[in-house]
Amino acid sequence: MRIADDILQQLTRALSGGPIPRVRALHLPPALWTGTKDGEFGAIELDSGALGLSYLLLGGTLAELARRPEAAQQALAGQDALALARRWADGDTPADRALGFAAVNALSRHLQDAAGLAPPDAPDSIGGLAPQAGEPIGMVGFFPPLVKQVTALGAQLTVLELRADLAGNHPGYTVTLDPAALRGCTQVLMTSTVLLNHTLDDVLAHCAGARAIAMIGPGAGLLPDALFARGVTAVGGSWITDRDGFVAALAQGAPWGASARKFVWTPAAWPGLAATP
Repeated sequence: MRIADDILQQLTRALSGGPIPRVRALHLPPALWTGTKDGEFGAIELDSGALGLSYLLLGGTLAELARRPEAAQQALAGQDALALARRWADGDTPADRALGFAAVNALSRHLQDAAGLAPPDAPDSIGGLAPQAGEPIGMVGFFPPLVKQVTALGAQLTVLELRADLAGNHPGYTVTLDPAALRGCTQVLMTSTVLLNHTLDDVLAHCAGARAIAMIGPGAGLLPDALFARGVTAVGGSWITDRDGFVAALAQGAPWGASARKFVWTPAAWPGLAATP
């Protein structure tokens, strides 16, 4: 079973017996990407106030959403959030899948809020991994700031990419299109894009030898149980702490980091849902 199906089943079980949250609003950055991470994400807000993020640059998602009539965007308000979340698994377009994924994250935040859960602060920006000099480290997706952090520690980095133009050997790291190259890596870092594009299951098949696997990024706000069950050892995302500040900054394409804190759940820290609405 795909991890998306596992996560959607967990959400369905956790929400059973009570009212299903409704979508309050869709929040988008400016249609013209600002070139920074602040313009890369959008959010679904629920009637409970919970917010869930999703990456919007995959497959032209932001451009597609911007082309949709304003009435179509506003029509999301009042929809069953769980039904919207299912579009992550079966949506026809990248935009539909991104909206579904944002709803998955919003429902996950809703359930954690209802259970009184608050995640620990992130110890760093690489999910608590501790690369050692000479250690073979894997990274899924080429992210220059993270590449610099890992290689600065002297680790030997292998980056798995989909873009053929990035492939090749570089000082301190190699970019490859072959997921099998991850098999020799003892620690692996990835972002939640592997969930959004449904490649995580395939990637994890090549990470059985890794002692630590961290998933990070603003979109990694979902319930972590299914990830931990598959060997992921840390899940770190952005926990929105100031709803109004976040929404205002997002709409302007301005930095919204001051309205959120970075967190990391680990299997040892994650208590599970102690209560459901």
